[in-house]
Amino acid sequence: MAQPLDTAALDQLFREARSYNGYLDKPVSQEQMDAIWELMKYGPTSANALPARLVWCASDAAKEKLASLTMPANGDKIRAARVSVIIGMDLEFYEALPELFPHADARSWFVGNDAMISATAFRNSSLQGAYFIMAARALGLDTGPMSGFSNEAVDDAFFAGTKVKSNFISTLGYGDPATIFERSPRPGFDRFNTIV
Repeated sequence: MAQPLDTAALDQLFREARSYNGYLDKPVSQEQMDAIWELMKYGPTSANALPARLVWCASDAAKEKLASLTMPANGDKIRAARVSVIIGMDLEFYEALPELFPHADARSWFVGNDAMISATAFRNSSLQGAYFIMAARALGLDTGPMSGFSNEAVDDAFFAGTKVKSNFISTLGYGDPATIFERSPRPGFDRFNTIV
């Protein structure tokens, strides 16, 4: 049975964690990238579909290519980060379901149902993107998730010839505290919640 995490862990994952606009000059290793995946893959997805496909832009050339397809301010953030990650979604994720979800013929739920494929891929790759953020934080790294880019251009540049489409981008590294501003409001329970 799971036990509550201590205050320090909750602070690291949630209360003191921030989305960073810039990063310290410290490397992010292949081992750290592997470790993020090895945690985030355990987050739940519908029928264990795991539709997210990640492209880790670690080279200057890859970051520049990605930065050129975003709003200027986001491009600067991508260039400053040690790694920038494209969280994509595979619209043929269901082809792997016989392996990933052997308990039922889950592939048949999706074949020919484009609306269900699209909704499932988007929802679950978004979940996996959130797991990516939390895994990075758990491992002592920081992120800067963003929209503000041309999905079509990113798809053409990084996913050409595949059924993968971009969902969102996140920078990754050791956040520079000088690049964040005061935390925006986070209202209490009663503001956005209803118990029925």
